[in-house]
Amino acid sequence: MSDALLDRIAATQNLQDLESVRVSLLGKSGEITAKLKSLGSMDPDTRASEAPKIHALREQVTDALTTRKAALENAELERRLAGERVDLSLPAPQALQGTVHPVSQVMDELAEVFADLGFSVAEGPEIETQWYNFTALNMPEDHPARAMQDTFYLEPRDGEAEPRVLRTHTSPVQIRTMEKTPPPLRLIAPGRVYRSDSDATHTPMFHQIEGLVIDKNITLGHLKWTLETFLRAFFERDDIAIRMRPSYFPFTEPSAEVDVGYSVDKGRRVVGGQEGWMEVLGSGMVHPRVIANCGLDPDEWQGFAFGTGVDRLAMLKYGMDDLRAFFDGDIRWLKHYGFRALDVPTLSGGVGA
Repeated sequence: MSDALLDRIAATQNLQDLESVRVSLLGKSGEITAKLKSLGSMDPDTRASEAPKIHALREQVTDALTTRKAALENAELERRLAGERVDLSLPAPQALQGTVHPVSQVMDELAEVFADLGFSVAEGPEIETQWYNFTALNMPEDHPARAMQDTFYLEPRDGEAEPRVLRTHTSPVQIRTMEKTPPPLRLIAPGRVYRSDSDATHTPMFHQIEGLVIDKNITLGHLKWTLETFLRAFFERDDIAIRMRPSYFPFTEPSAEVDVGYSVDKGRRVVGGQEGWMEVLGSGMVHPRVIANCGLDPDEWQGFAFGTGVDRLAMLKYGMDDLRAFFDGDIRWLKHYGFRALDVPTLSGGVGA
């Protein structure tokens, strides 16, 4: 019996025939399914002798079906590979198929805006020590940001006393740059950061950009002018209004949350105007203790810092509602919100061209 069934499976020539055989054997009305159902009507002695045989037959058939399916799929792939050819000498298609992700586009726009203000781009590792991620930024051992429900901790490396973390912000780049490069400094630090959070406006991995200026005689007025200039250039509107609210960050003193004015157009918030206010970034004067941690004299050097989410800026500028869609890899979303490869941001042509 089993040999005949195995021969039927081996004789199939394509996946459609194989599926038909599978249904005839293991489907709801299949031969082997009927045998399994018949066990309930057998007397105990007969069931004890027949049940192992039927179950063994089902396993044999299942294994044979799996093996034959893999063989047929491999044969089909070989046939396609043998028959399909790509002529690399043909001209490229007129319409470009791929699109630039909005996050990449906004990163380029931000770099263009800040380059015009004399800022350079700095980068750093995404796996950080707790010194750079917390301690050097004036965040004590009992600070809530160090809690395991907010931060991703890694297993300690050999010889290290404490575990490293996936950086929770790009501020460690500022510390590393201040340690290595003598002031004055004007830099932005864009990159990926990680926090244990997930909803429509938060994801475990997202993108931040932070700015830092270290020089002599720097004041809060320099910070306000820089932020106004940046927001007007990025959103490409002259009616951008901002307000600064006192706040608290361990690494700045004084600290301020920055709100930008918005208007309502067809039921949607549009940056510009003053019908309402929404928070867009945090900022402040660099704490003297942070400056000292980098080996600089806070009596001689001052500075300001600010930070905001790149994904959030993209959502505000280009009308996206759910942050999670940024990371789903949905080709339809990418085609709708993506940019052409030649849409290079320029201040002359418009950073959002």
